Amino acid sequence: MMKFAPLTVADIARTTRDAVVVTFADAPGFDHVQGQHLTFRRDFEGTEIRRSYSICSAPGEPLQVGIKRVEGGAFSTWANTELAPGDTLDAMPPMGRFHADILPDAARHYLLVAAGSGITPILSIAKTVLDREPLSKVTLIYANRAVSSIMFQTELDDLKSRHLTRLAIVHILKQDAQDIPLFTGRIDAAKLDDLFRQWVPVDTVDLAFICGPEGLMRTVSDSLGRHGLPKDAIHVELFAAAQAGRLPQSARPRADDKPTEALVRIDGGSHSFTMNRDQSLLEAARENAIDAPYACKAGVCSTCMCRVVEGEVEMVQNHALEDYEVERGYVLACQSYPVTDRVVIEYDVGH
Repeated sequence: MMKFAPLTVADIARTTRDAVVVTFADAPGFDHVQGQHLTFRRDFEGTEIRRSYSICSAPGEPLQVGIKRVEGGAFSTWANTELAPGDTLDAMPPMGRFHADILPDAARHYLLVAAGSGITPILSIAKTVLDREPLSKVTLIYANRAVSSIMFQTELDDLKSRHLTRLAIVHILKQDAQDIPLFTGRIDAAKLDDLFRQWVPVDTVDLAFICGPEGLMRTVSDSLGRHGLPKDAIHVELFAAAQAGRLPQSARPRADDKPTEALVRIDGGSHSFTMNRDQSLLEAARENAIDAPYACKAGVCSTCMCRVVEGEVEMVQNHALEDYEVERGYVLACQSYPVTDRVVIEYDVGH
């Protein structure tokens, strides 16, 4: 089971007015793969807050994350205003499967689509592919409100200058007009159809990676599908959940339903307790002093992934697990509610 460990901040650099890049000193167990993320925890006036941020560095580079300030966000505001070199942050080792295996001899075309801070894992993927798959090429479509809000603009310009023939970057700006009208406005189905007809023929694309709000993810995924890209070639990563991750009140299990007897296997031990059916597996485990892992609590990050080995649960949101994993019994504990008299779940199993 992954545990938190301290990371020391080596440097902080501002990439836009409301976003910083945090660089960490080397630490055992924190080697990463392109597209992964780190989950941090910090106590704010007696309340533990956990937040996940994508890694923007490529494997082999110093470990870095990008943190964009969110209105009302305690962690992101603190990181942008108070976090300083020399400070330490509790972090889980890198996690996430938003990547494809690097094949040094492959000649593939990667389509990367990002909006706002969704560029963070996309940058890691682009740098890694361009460095480690020398025959492959990358097309990046990057949507922002304005030029001033483009994260990693200097890094992207440098990357383009080093890979002139292998990297194409299309900036879509909502407010700032550009020479080509197609590159101004918001990304919608009509704009994507034009882009895929005029600039990025989908029949040349081998793999697509999309990171941004849920609406963008769905629009781009649907458009790629209509243009013929197979579903298993489309990879998505949400940087924020668009829904609260709970069933509507009328659809939730009733609190007066018969309680469920639960057994949780974690870190080589077993824990038994009784839980109500209007509690998620994660809520019940934490209530019973079990150190079950979690981060976003919204079905996005997969940190709370576990396997149901007995009984049945209903998973109400899933933005993280693949279909084959669900078929094998894996669920997200933060989104799963018991529907049988007994459930048994395991956290520490290989998959």
